[in-house]
Amino acid sequence: MLLKFLGKYRDVGLLMLRLGLGAAFMIHGLPKLGAGPKTWHGLGEAMGNLGIHFWPTFWGFMAAAAEGIGGLLLILGVFYRPICLVLAFSMTVATLSLAHNSWTLEAFNKGYSRPLELAVVFFGLAFVGPGRFSIDKD
Repeated sequence: MLLKFLGKYRDVGLLMLRLGLGAAFMIHGLPKLGAGPKTWHGLGEAMGNLGIHFWPTFWGFMAAAAEGIGGLLLILGVFYRPICLVLAFSMTVATLSLAHNSWTLEAFNKGYSRPLELAVVFFGLAFVGPGRFSIDKD
């Protein structure tokens, strides 16, 4: 009975996910976006884990924008699937940066578990869609 009741409110659940994750990413990303080129350069150096060593300031700016502006787009449900994929990619890069040659359980618990979990969530949400309560309704 409870499962049937909850199943009727799938769109409400998606809205709650969008609001919570979007707000968290805005709070986390907007200060990075406003911090300027020195911070962006440091963030962008994480792309070195993928063998990309050029334009670190650009990549850092893109990561900060993905988090800060992407959080707002997530809340609104605008460009929902693309932003979920961008955030999944950003969290994958963060995972690789934090793991940095230490794929141990201790490192997992102390560092890279959260971005890894978020990468999986955003990748999954890209398949599910934004739900009925969004600008980009399916």
